[in-house]
Amino acid sequence: MIIDIVTIFPKMFKPVLGESIIRRAQDKGLVKINVHDLRDYSGLTHKKVDAPSFGGGPGMVIRPEAVFSAVESILGYQLYPAKRRDRKKSIVFFTPQGKILTQKRIKKSLRFERLVLLCGRYEGIDYRIRKYLVDEEVSIGDYVLSGGEPAAMVFVDAIVRIIPGVVSCSDSIKQESFESNFLDYPHYTKPRNFRELKVPEVLLSGDHRKIEQWRSKKALELTKARRPDLLKE
Repeated sequence: MIIDIVTIFPKMFKPVLGESIIRRAQDKGLVKINVHDLRDYSGLTHKKVDAPSFGGGPGMVIRPEAVFSAVESILGYQLYPAKRRDRKKSIVFFTPQGKILTQKRIKKSLRFERLVLLCGRYEGIDYRIRKYLVDEEVSIGDYVLSGGEPAAMVFVDAIVRIIPGVVSCSDSIKQESFESNFLDYPHYTKPRNFRELKVPEVLLSGDHRKIEQWRSKKALELTKARRPDLLKE
């Protein structure tokens, strides 16, 4: 998979992409991640990419020229008005108005060979970008960020870790929260007794059937208490 990130703050991604699972995935050749500076595609003096909003109002809006130029340069062909689309590639824009990012949505994104992630800033981006260029709008929650960069980081982390071969123990991924309609069960490790806080005896019993029953029960209890909406699904 190839992931291209378009942003006016490319340096924000260096520490995130150069550590942990994401770095190892790139080292293994399982994913290639490119970060593109939107200002390089401005075509204007001082690499300016924003302008005031028509009709007035506070803040600045990202102009369409740079974004169209960046995406078309990355993909290697014109998207509009040619209206050419490749079903193996998807252009994603992060916005509070998008559909909420879920584990199911992340897993669906694995079908693409290439993802182009657009990070907005200021008051937003020219609506023509969203209408004629973007394939999917995504939100990571009902709150507003200074820009799309943190959302893009969340998206990249979530999708990279489920690419086959990235995580050495695939079973650990299958048993996580949101892989089913349940939250994950509680986990314990050494020491058995910490300040009189003891690990549940069933986990020390060696009886795998009882352990699985206990874990299922706890997962259900946690889901009922914290995310009952998941059970309705």
